[in-house]
Amino acid sequence: MKKYYKTIVLSDIHLGIKASKAKEVLHFLKNHKCDTLLLNGDIIDGWQLKKNGKWKKQHSNFIKHIISLVTKGKCQEIIYLRGNHDDFLDEMMPFSFSNFKIKRQHIHYGVKNKYYVIHGDIFDSITTKFSWLAKLGDTGYTFLLWLNRHYNNYRSKKGLAYFSMSQAIKAKVKTAVNFVNGYENQLVKVARSKKCAGIICGHIHQPTIKSIEGIEYMNSGDWVESLTALVEETDGTWKIIHYTDWAQGLYEAETEKDYHSNPEDKIIADILLKELL
Repeated sequence: MKKYYKTIVLSDIHLGIKASKAKEVLHFLKNHKCDTLLLNGDIIDGWQLKKNGKWKKQHSNFIKHIISLVTKGKCQEIIYLRGNHDDFLDEMMPFSFSNFKIKRQHIHYGVKNKYYVIHGDIFDSITTKFSWLAKLGDTGYTFLLWLNRHYNNYRSKKGLAYFSMSQAIKAKVKTAVNFVNGYENQLVKVARSKKCAGIICGHIHQPTIKSIEGIEYMNSGDWVESLTALVEETDGTWKIIHYTDWAQGLYEAETEKDYHSNPEDKIIADILLKELL
């Protein structure tokens, strides 16, 4: 049975690059249902597609699934917020079809509070004032993802856990830490000016939920490294779901059900799980 949430927020899927986890995010969506689906920017990576990006079958499968949610009315509303990597959407905004809308910003009325929703790139001075520098940085980030992929293939063969180079760099480099803090504070100020109780954003690929000066700051993370979704429960509680943890729990529940009477099969399933994750 599909797990139901009042709201599901996904951002920074970056369809069009090799590092995009389109298959994983589609698996997540197919096992969940919601009233509101917020696609909060950088769903399609237009920057990379213009250069050396590659559109794959799993990327099309994700788009087809979103279309099916619209045409079959499986969500009450689907809001696509334009990010910086999918800035080509500027040419067609505002766009509305049935319960599907493409916008730059959005006010989300949650169970308990009102939230300002935006991708967040307009509060990144590098992205807004020095677009050429942002795209240069994007090239470096793409290389880092390539290096990270090969490094983690090596770690996997050694039985070691996944390690994110970019996340480690962001956590240790002082200028990166200061940038993130400044970014969060700017968004909190905007939420307060909009008379909202919280802000929902993406862009910096750092999933988190925290209170800043009385405003709830929530970042849905990404589907390149973190593989995270932000969800709202029916009681108004928000939480971050990590795909790897969720998938492991789902797999273990299924194998426990299927192999409860056969311990040997359970051992085999555990081995397969380790190879999968």
